[in-house]
Amino acid sequence: MSESRSVSDKKVINNLKSGNYRNCYLVYNRKSTDEADNQKNSIDYQKKENISFAKRETLKVADISIDGLCVNGVISERHSGFKESGDLQISEDGVVKFRIDRPKFQRLVQLINQGHIKGMICLCWDRISRNKADDTVIRKLMKKGADIRFVHAQYANSSAGELHMDIDGMFAQHHSRVTSEKVRLSTRNSRSQGKCTYRAPIGYLNEGNMDHKPFDPERALKVKELFELYATGDWSLADLQRHTAKQGLTAPPMRRHRTKEEMLADEDIVPEKVAKPIQRGYLAKILRNQFYIGKVKRLDGGYIDSISHEPLVSVDVFNRVQDLLSSKNVSRHYTEKIDYPLRGVLRCAHCHRVYTPYKKKGVLYFNSRCVDGCTNTVRNCNFAHVSDKVREVIVGLHLSEQELEMLDSRASTDIALLEHRRMQEFERMDRQKKSLRGELAYLREHRLQLLKEGVYTPSELVGEQTKLETELDGLRQDEAISEEAIRGLIKDVVKLSELLKGLVPTYDFADPYEKEKIIRAIFSELSISQDTLKFKLEKGLAPFETRIVDLCGQKSWLSELYRDREYIWLKVQALQSFSDSNVLDSVN
Repeated sequence: MSESRSVSDKKVINNLKSGNYRNCYLVYNRKSTDEADNQKNSIDYQKKENISFAKRETLKVADISIDGLCVNGVISERHSGFKESGDLQISEDGVVKFRIDRPKFQRLVQLINQGHIKGMICLCWDRISRNKADDTVIRKLMKKGADIRFVHAQYANSSAGELHMDIDGMFAQHHSRVTSEKVRLSTRNSRSQGKCTYRAPIGYLNEGNMDHKPFDPERALKVKELFELYATGDWSLADLQRHTAKQGLTAPPMRRHRTKEEMLADEDIVPEKVAKPIQRGYLAKILRNQFYIGKVKRLDGGYIDSISHEPLVSVDVFNRVQDLLSSKNVSRHYTEKIDYPLRGVLRCAHCHRVYTPYKKKGVLYFNSRCVDGCTNTVRNCNFAHVSDKVREVIVGLHLSEQELEMLDSRASTDIALLEHRRMQEFERMDRQKKSLRGELAYLREHRLQLLKEGVYTPSELVGEQTKLETELDGLRQDEAISEEAIRGLIKDVVKLSELLKGLVPTYDFADPYEKEKIIRAIFSELSISQDTLKFKLEKGLAPFETRIVDLCGQKSWLSELYRDREYIWLKVQALQSFSDSNVLDSVN
């Protein structure tokens, strides 16, 4: 069934791309609230009004159905139009990128932008947008020629029409802001009064009324018994878990999160409620929850006496339970950490948390406890995966034959030009050095006189002297760059490239600890972003990260390369140890 649907979708998409629906429209409906009295927001109402409008205006609706997008040309989406993504990318050439959170709306604007359909029909402005980012997308499409029709509004092609559009967009955003503000204010006031504005825990009923959270007749007494049993000191959490299983105590029925396919479905799919058994971790949360002694959480994390519910457990019993839990909550500290490869090397590229190594069934894994809100979804990966990603980087580090030829050619040319320029500028540099030495000597000899006469303040005098010494050191460094030194540097770069190329077979046959030594010798940082390995190379290998051929396009590429000559030489010596010895020794 899914295969035939996929084939059908591909045919529809091919027809779209071929231009068969270029003069057709798609209907867009969006529902952002479940308010029963707000009929304007219901999908059925929007669909009825939009279809009637299309017939009245003789607008042809594309009779197409695409799984996860539309049915008979009608798109129905249940998603907030107010929230917008915070991601923003601006490229060097001025291209601005940001993500549209609504998946169906995103695909719709892509079809319009690509010219596969003429436009869309919707009820009013606040159905397609309640934020400035989406407003911008819609306006860009309209200026590009997209025909976007609104059932409850018409915007003239004039300054007055633009103003009308501005006002509707502003009020759409303002309505959402006011609603959000009212909800936050109401929650804050209710919490401060002692009302339970959140879901009550097991043992209480949630009937949609924050002013009254009654006892659950099926679970309340069983939950109270858990506190009393644990307070005796004779029961462990494992014992209580087995007891709850015998008693038939389960968590209140809850619906699972909808899958992506269910969220994209045209019809409302509501998963069934499922009552799950009580787990040990859930038991610990129950026994530590002050809700059972008549408290509710404040917004600052503290607790206040509740006016929404009655206590289920006495304060004395609750305190005895807390004392027992604290006495058994013993932290485990290791005097020595297990020596696993890449410990402390691998990090999350977004929140910079370290991936901690651990073994499971003989396989080495890495786990990161990323901060809340971290966009990196890869929290676990194994050593083999990381090792393969590192190998891909190492394989691409060495210079190709073409790059080596370009390097040699450019080096010979630039060395010749450098020597010619040095001969021409030698006298000028010599005069400049003499001038700088004279100024420095004058400052040292007449320091007190210059300070007394107010020519310089003490800090200005020190700053001027430092400036002259820096300029003099720069001239000395330029003189030190000789042809022989540069040719030796180029040889080291070529040698380093050969060592990197020959390192791949050594890496392939190395064990995890030996691979770690190679990795630490090449990389200063390793981080994971989704399924991508990001890295920074050690000093001396930077030219291979940016590619020396790219540096050849800069006038000062030899000078920049020369600054790293010591690091390049050290890396040659370090990587040479891998090829000189069959046993991997520690490297610098």
